Amino acid sequence: MAPTIEISGLSIDRGGSTVLDELSLSVDGGVVTGLLGPSGSGKSTLMRAIVGVQIVAGGDVRVLGLPAGCPALRSRVGYVTQSPSVYADLSVRENLAYFARVLGVARTRVDDVIERVGLADTSARLVGKLSGGQKARASLATALLGEPEVLVLDEPTVGLDPVLRRDLWDFFHELSAGGTTLLVSSHVMDEAARCERLLLLREGAILADLSPEDLLRRTGAPDLDAAFLQLVESGATP
Repeated sequence: MAPTIEISGLSIDRGGSTVLDELSLSVDGGVVTGLLGPSGSGKSTLMRAIVGVQIVAGGDVRVLGLPAGCPALRSRVGYVTQSPSVYADLSVRENLAYFARVLGVARTRVDDVIERVGLADTSARLVGKLSGGQKARASLATALLGEPEVLVLDEPTVGLDPVLRRDLWDFFHELSAGGTTLLVSSHVMDEAARCERLLLLREGAILADLSPEDLLRRTGAPDLDAAFLQLVESGATP
């Protein structure tokens, strides 16, 4: 099978600086791939390029065999940004009902995703009155409405308590088991162990592309934090 996401020679400049420099990688379908690295490493920029909302200086980005951002991908790719992407003056349910109409999906799907992200008890509340974690879950719910084949999630667990983080990661793996491709960014290395494959990014370059187990074995580090630090300090892929 062809990779779900294919990137070749991607270059992105911002403010006179190079954010990504001829980066190439591929992401297979039905796998939870973690995109990890410190703040400013280029994670969000890369994700924006994958969903087609980032101006690029050069290179090619294809998703499901199509150019990133093309109209045919709108219902097939879900994207959750770090900032909430829902309307603060509408309730959770009103937001989802609106996006369901935009996507042309059945209203029954609204109840399904509200339950999935754990917002059933707060579905009638205005989004503007929710906590940061609840707003993040409302944004995730909108991305799930169309049952996308690819989910691009930019730090979706920030601000969530440990129990909810665990439940969401369990859900992500349920989705991948059903064939959904997930690319999940984080700067928290303990979440790396929850991924099947890791892309470690620093200063716009891929330091490593391997599984958590391979990362520990190749570096000989006692944990993933130490393994990543070792790669950063050496500046090379193990």
